[in-house]
This record gives sequence, structure tokens and C-alpha cells, in this order.
Amino acid sequence: MTTIMITGASGNIGRVLVDYLKKSYELTLVDVHFHDVEPALLDGTIVKELDLTVVGNWDGLLEGIDYVIHLAGNPSPDAVFDDALIGLNYKMPYYLFKESSKYENFVKRIIFASSIHAVSAYPKNVQVPVDVPVRPGDLYGVSKVYLEGLASHFAFTEGQESIGIRIGNFNENIDDPIVDEAGLAEYLSPRDFCHLVDCALKAKLVEPFLLVNGVSDNRFPRLDISQARTAIGYRPTDDAFVLKGFFKDDNGDPVELSEEH
Repeated sequence: MTTIMITGASGNIGRVLVDYLKKSYELTLVDVHFHDVEPALLDGTIVKELDLTVVGNWDGLLEGIDYVIHLAGNPSPDAVFDDALIGLNYKMPYYLFKESSKYENFVKRIIFASSIHAVSAYPKNVQVPVDVPVRPGDLYGVSKVYLEGLASHFAFTEGQESIGIRIGNFNENIDDPIVDEAGLAEYLSPRDFCHLVDCALKAKLVEPFLLVNGVSDNRFPRLDISQARTAIGYRPTDDAFVLKGFFKDDNGDPVELSEEH
């Protein structure tokens, strides 16, 4: 069975992804701890409690691994440039790519979590495609720009395939108060994220590095997902504005989107 290692597997996104992928793949889950994770979620997986900011903990970690999904890191937009941010968002991904470079033709692909924060300084009324200059709105976004550059470097100098996903506003609860009107434009549903990762795992790449935007099929999308559609076959099904009830028919039911939307 194909093997996947997920870093940051105990986080909100990690848990959703573990539940989705463990039916089809042999998963190795890595995080500093899994204390608050339901034991049933971990059934049938290999669990390793490791601090991946420690370089020695990477020794041999990728042996037998086909794909890596790298979610670990400091996700706070308020993060400052201190030891925590340096360790989690700079050193850790470097250690990952450096370790993967030791295994010739071994790790088939690294899929990593970038963020909309890499371009969040663009005006809110601007739809941002993936191929415009980066414009991070905070130091967390700067660290994601670094991660994208790091992956590109290892792709074109070492041949390590990778796909970066600029994740939008991921939230399991569309009714969460933080999912306001602006957040709806950036919304990425758990279902669409899992599908996007599926696409990233199965896609055939023209070049060894690809960066895609990750939001749902929102009526007014903050990020342009056309490249994800054409390059890896992403077909999202959720529209945050419909899920939130902004668009309804005469009977008061949510409007269904056409296939052309």
C-alpha cells in the first residue's frame, strides 16, 4: 500500500485529512503530541511523537515513505520573528527537504501547506492568481513565501517533486463567526481540501514544482483557482456564499450552482 507521512497531523487540518486518507493509504502521523486526538482517529496508523525542529529527529524518518504532506508549522498571522517562528516555519521545512534529498527517487512528492497570507497584502477586492508577485501581509505570510521558494529550489536543483497549496480560510464550521463576508471569499471547505490533496497526490506534473491556490468554488473567490483546475484537475463542490445562505431560491432553499459555475 502507498505510504504517506503527515506532519502536523494532530492539528485541525491534519485531523480532517487523516480521517479522509487512512481508508486508502498507510499513514505515518508525526507531531509533538497527540494528547487531545481521539484514539479512534489514530487506529490503523503509525504515530510518532517527535519535535521536528530538532534536526536529529529526521534521521531515517522518511524511510519507506512514498509521499509527504507537510502541514506542521506556526499558523498564527500574529507570529513574530522569534525562535518559535524560525524553528517551526524555517528550520523544520528545510530539514524536511534536506532529508528527502538523501533518498534518490524515494520520496515521490512533497505536498506542503502554503497560505493565502503569502499574498494577503493585495487589496481585498482583488482576485489573486497564483502567478503574480508575492505580497505577504504579515511575517507568517513571509515564512510561507520562504517555504515556496525552498520547495522550488529543491525541485529544480535536486529533482524533488513538490506541490504547494496556498490554503485559504479553512474551517469545518461555516457558521463560525470568524467566517464573515470577507472570509467567505477565502473559504476552503474540508471536503474540497481533501479533494484538492487527492488531486495533488495523483497529478502528473510537467515540471517538478507546482503552486496552486486552495479555496472552494466560492461565488466571489479571493483566489483564482483556474490553475488548480487545469493543472491537477481540481473540481471543488462547495460555495461558501450558498452554504452561508446568501443565495436562496423562491422557496428559501439554497441555490444550487450550475456545472458551468
